[in-house]
Amino acid sequence: MSADVVVIGAGLAGLAAARHLCVHGVNVEVLEASNQVGGRVRTDHIDGLTMDHGFQVYNPSYPEAARVLDHKALDLHPLTAGIGIRLGPNRLARLGDPRKNLVLGLGSLGLATGSPLSKAKFARYAIAAARSPISELEQRPDITAVAALEAAGIDSLLLDRVVRPFLTGVFLEPDLLTSRRFMDLVLRSFVRGTPSLPSAGMQSIPEQLHQALPAGTVRLNCAVVKVNNKSVTTTDDGRVSTKLVIIATDPLTAQTLIPGVIAPAGRSVTTWYHLADTAPAALAFGDSLLLVDANQNGPVINTVVLTSAVASYANPGQVLVSSSTLGLDTSTGAAQGVRDHLARLYGVATQGWQEVGVYPIKYALPAMQPPFQIQSPIEFGHTLVAGDHRDSGSIQGAMVSGRRTAQRALELLDLR
Repeated sequence: MSADVVVIGAGLAGLAAARHLCVHGVNVEVLEASNQVGGRVRTDHIDGLTMDHGFQVYNPSYPEAARVLDHKALDLHPLTAGIGIRLGPNRLARLGDPRKNLVLGLGSLGLATGSPLSKAKFARYAIAAARSPISELEQRPDITAVAALEAAGIDSLLLDRVVRPFLTGVFLEPDLLTSRRFMDLVLRSFVRGTPSLPSAGMQSIPEQLHQALPAGTVRLNCAVVKVNNKSVTTTDDGRVSTKLVIIATDPLTAQTLIPGVIAPAGRSVTTWYHLADTAPAALAFGDSLLLVDANQNGPVINTVVLTSAVASYANPGQVLVSSSTLGLDTSTGAAQGVRDHLARLYGVATQGWQEVGVYPIKYALPAMQPPFQIQSPIEFGHTLVAGDHRDSGSIQGAMVSGRRTAQRALELLDLR
């Protein structure tokens, strides 16, 4: 068998690369080791429930994804803009839509979450990130997120009770040692758009990219064990001849296939799904508001009532709650700790909540510590490498990486 370009991996980066190449008339073959496309963006449909592998959301403000994807076909349902903050046993506050008035929203949280001046400084920082071109954000000296916030004048109360709990769920690390360049991109997208979910689950995003490819482009259940300059070898002893190879696997697999690729450390997370026997109106103001704990006195880093945003994620009348914890502990004790923390976060009894799904994700996100290059090298000898570990750890980063790698492939093939 032969193809102009062989893409290894049918995640977002691999599918985006294949799509760009096919648009330009290149003969592409995508080899995927698993039985479905999507990579880490996967969804299970079990007994009428839709459960994504890990708590993932799609922000319609992502410019690359918006350019390529059909938002109408995805049937996007926005989560409630803003976040909910559990400040104490009898106090649940909400920070509303940051696009309307971030300063007033922060002010409504009261003095227990920082001084008015500190909140004004954080609002100014976030709004400046939203208004700045990405190229300008990339050129700023890189330091840790926590150092950048402290330098901007954010006091410890606001940092520890609002900003840290929120960003822990984004970075999957509580110390905010992630690059401020990535934090700036996160704040930019948070102010510019509202995180949303497709009605059929997050996997419908890679499936849409797959459907845009010519029939037969993707071969499932076809793992690659060896890569040469002009061919790849699969586990079934098959050999595909090619002019160029693009590695679009997870970082650890890419590291084993290509000398010189160094996989960044990975962040792990476990996502828990519960069917709640509580009326939606009694949970987080009756909205699909991302809820965090200002006191961080339990394992849950964030939680949301999914069906308050997307009713199709469960059967009629059911209330599906998604919650995330750092690490991979799914023991009985961990499960009870999650249930107890959810009771404190929502302020309701959770003994009757039914656990319906648990997803430990070992490498959910590449660590993005300073000095962090938003665009890392993609060319390793005669092979190209794509993935969110080559750009930013996000759907946007994965898709940009795929297109960027495909454009370089067109140059190498002299098909510009």
